[in-house]
Amino acid sequence: FADLVLETWDLHCDRNGQEHRTADMGCKQLVVRRGQPFTITLRFSGRSYDEAVDKLSFNVETGPCPSETSGTSSHFVMTDCPEESCWSAVMQQLDGESLSVSLCSPPNARVGRYSMTLEACTDYQGSSYQIGDFVLLFNPWHPEDTVFMRDENERQEYVLSQHGLIFQGTSDYIFSIPWNFGQFEDDILAICLNMLDINPKHLRDQNRDCSRRNDPVYIGRVVSAMVNCNDEDRGVLFGRWDNHYDDGMSPMAWIGSVDILKRWKKFGCQPVKYGQCWVFAAVACTVMRCLGIPSRVVTNYNSAHDTNANLTIDRYINEKGEQERYSWDKIWNFHCWVESWMARPDLGGEYDGWQVLDPTPQEKSEGVYCCGPAPVKAIKEGDMLPKYDIPFIFAEVNADVVYWVVQGDGMQKQSIRSSDVGKNISTKSVGRDSREDITHNYKYPEGSEEERAVFEKAEHQKKSIGEEDEGLHLKIKVSEGANKGSDFDVFAVVNNNTDEEHVCRVTLCARATSHNGTLGPQCGLTDPVDIDIEPRAEKRVPLRILYEEYRDKLTQDNLIKVVAVLNDHQTGDIIVAVRDIYVENPPIKIRILGEPMQNRKLVAEISLVNPLAVPLNGCVFVVEGTGLTEGQLVKELEEPLEPQAEAKFRMDLMPRLSGLQKLMVDFESDQLTGVKGYRNVIIAPQPM
Repeated sequence: FADLVLETWDLHCDRNGQEHRTADMGCKQLVVRRGQPFTITLRFSGRSYDEAVDKLSFNVETGPCPSETSGTSSHFVMTDCPEESCWSAVMQQLDGESLSVSLCSPPNARVGRYSMTLEACTDYQGSSYQIGDFVLLFNPWHPEDTVFMRDENERQEYVLSQHGLIFQGTSDYIFSIPWNFGQFEDDILAICLNMLDINPKHLRDQNRDCSRRNDPVYIGRVVSAMVNCNDEDRGVLFGRWDNHYDDGMSPMAWIGSVDILKRWKKFGCQPVKYGQCWVFAAVACTVMRCLGIPSRVVTNYNSAHDTNANLTIDRYINEKGEQERYSWDKIWNFHCWVESWMARPDLGGEYDGWQVLDPTPQEKSEGVYCCGPAPVKAIKEGDMLPKYDIPFIFAEVNADVVYWVVQGDGMQKQSIRSSDVGKNISTKSVGRDSREDITHNYKYPEGSEEERAVFEKAEHQKKSIGEEDEGLHLKIKVSEGANKGSDFDVFAVVNNNTDEEHVCRVTLCARATSHNGTLGPQCGLTDPVDIDIEPRAEKRVPLRILYEEYRDKLTQDNLIKVVAVLNDHQTGDIIVAVRDIYVENPPIKIRILGEPMQNRKLVAEISLVNPLAVPLNGCVFVVEGTGLTEGQLVKELEEPLEPQAEAKFRMDLMPRLSGLQKLMVDFESDQLTGVKGYRNVIIAPQPM
């Protein structure tokens, strides 16, 4: 018999991509998911394959030093009865000189870039052919994969959706910004794989690192460390919180991960300036979804950063409500992290499911700035021992804030009520643009038996007392319309829930603050007011916050912290109430003109009104949306935007993908920054 000579081959990138749900990657290479068969066609010249005399086998290899023992190399023969637990090749169809073969990886294979060789043997004479490279990803559709997710709608949202919403604001005023995750955009897969290859663990021991790439726990930990650059590990983002962003992009200005990851690649893996928690979390979410691990961005309101891990955050203020001394412990008005879905066989199986990964650099974990994966279930149970970093995250959602009022004579008095940490834990709903509250995944109901048991286990005595019905109550309310450019009112509302009259003194103080809890200059203060409050009555003490007072003090976070202090003359009690007020940006209006259809021009009309009493200079709109725009579209206004004037322009789009897409807009100027808007667009498929 003449030798079997391979002439051409076809990896069927498109068809396999459709079947493996990787077609949107639009890359010209084969991308498949583990545990699922894919088909290739081999074309021989001169004669066709004959199973009586020809023996075909394949080699697949990943990483710089592939070996069978590390699971990074496999040699397997074409057979009729494949093994589920290892690589296999099965003949599908022989049609003249064409042979189609179905290849399949085990569901616990290492993910990453592979090269594949074919060996054809006839009468012990053989030839070997390099038949191309492919990328293997995690497979949430496969029941044996450790990232298996049962619900198809959840897989659509957490693996395949390229756009989403991230919740921001305050626990009293929750709003969302749009985000373009773009995990299937050109080049993003290559950038994510490169991130794995330059991580310090890989550089230390390439063989060990590649052999551990079958484990989403390991990958999650690497990604959590690589998204920040605090370890000088060539990480993606540089974190900054001090409102000085001129030598980079303000964290508020980003609207997607693609721009950030492409900049990182373009500048030779130098950290991109600047990120804050939601930017770190969103980029990590893009990388995890790209690799095939179901992931979502989660926001925790009133998030504690408890540096000494005693689960108590002490705040010292004077009787006017002004901060008396600096504290390293911080309360962020919100903090974002990522949850990724995976089994935890390393923890014995009871902690499978959502795991917290937090790429924002806060504390070191095993010597590196990363955090997680920490099972959400373990956080809820107060089980501090399982890996990784549960005590830190437990504190973020459960610490107590205790206010101490330092009186004129230096005496310190503890406020009888404290603010709540870990409120309204939020993520985007599956398949809808609404908010899903997932606080119950992290904590038992307040005051329940289970909560008490968890705190005992975590050795945490809850210091703050719940809202009792007795006594005086103090809370802060805001008038409608805390809009940038306007004055607005805040009120200290005092309720007397007793049967006798009380005389008390109330003071209100407002200061600009930043999202991580750092206080700025004062922008409002009342003189102490003495009030008599009848039994079962309510009284209000107003504070007007003036635009001219806050205009130059507000950071780009648009936050004002209002503190009210009440001295009850009868009992000597001191009550403190605190509220973060978000000063709203104006809306961006987006209109879609024409019938949206795939590969047909579409026009978007975008407008914004300047709400301020001063002109806006250096106005720039940035527009992006996966499947709608190629990269980013930028519109710079040539003239300043006068007070109350409207900027309006039209932009041409060419939708590439069909289905529901999001068009996202960010607006920047000297006085108004990080203004966001989005519009859902349903693109009809191109008629066949």
